[in-house]
Amino acid sequence: MRLETEWSEFEADGARLRGYLARPAAAADALPIAIVIQEAWGVDPHIRDIADRLASCGYLAFAPDLHSRDPRPELAPERVDAAKAFLDTLPPGAWGDEQARTEALSRHADGAAIGETLGSLFAGVQREGHVPVLEAAVAHARERADTTAAAVSIGFCMGGGLSAQLAASGAGLAAAACFYGMPPTREQAQSISCPVLGIYGSEDERITSQVPAFVETMCELGKPFEHHIYDGAPHAFFNDTRPSYRVTAARDAWARTLTLFAQNV
Repeated sequence: MRLETEWSEFEADGARLRGYLARPAAAADALPIAIVIQEAWGVDPHIRDIADRLASCGYLAFAPDLHSRDPRPELAPERVDAAKAFLDTLPPGAWGDEQARTEALSRHADGAAIGETLGSLFAGVQREGHVPVLEAAVAHARERADTTAAAVSIGFCMGGGLSAQLAASGAGLAAAACFYGMPPTREQAQSISCPVLGIYGSEDERITSQVPAFVETMCELGKPFEHHIYDGAPHAFFNDTRPSYRVTAARDAWARTLTLFAQNV
């Protein structure tokens, strides 16, 4: 399928941001919207590829670049790539282990620069204000689609947690897929108004250990929530650009995501 792709600018909270937009070139009808929410790394080739995949499935896909809200030298693409390459030398379970990272950085020739980049990236995971930006991204995508069609979201790691939070916002999502993201708080979950799909790896203990409590919360609140924990899969098992990729789990998770979206748009 031939796609139309571009970098599209939008405004949020007084700032000018950009995002990657993809849509099927031949589509004459109004399209449903899919918001693709980045990992900490930004709207890199992997995230753009996911947007392209969704566009090939008949969506107007928009991946807002959250880093463009506050650009910093340490978040330049080449420095982010260096940080990813460094983490790929560690076991996935050590990615979130500050002590393990610090020890490995001390032995790396560019450890100081990589440490600075990782510090900014991981601070961004906790940064306030992402959800209003994502709400603005949904509104921008609807303007570009020239429609009030249904919108869905999919996010990974940082973006997985944000996908759930966006489902609890005023964006009016029809469905949300959350790949290995930290579950929202009970207070946030109370405001979720659409079906949610949670995708996790059994080896991603830091996040997956939080899932049982989230399942209980969603059941108590009567919220539609389906989740799958893939045996033997680490964090970021869907990212086919990294050693953490697990094809069988990724293939099944993608099929479940497309089914969720198709059933709700």
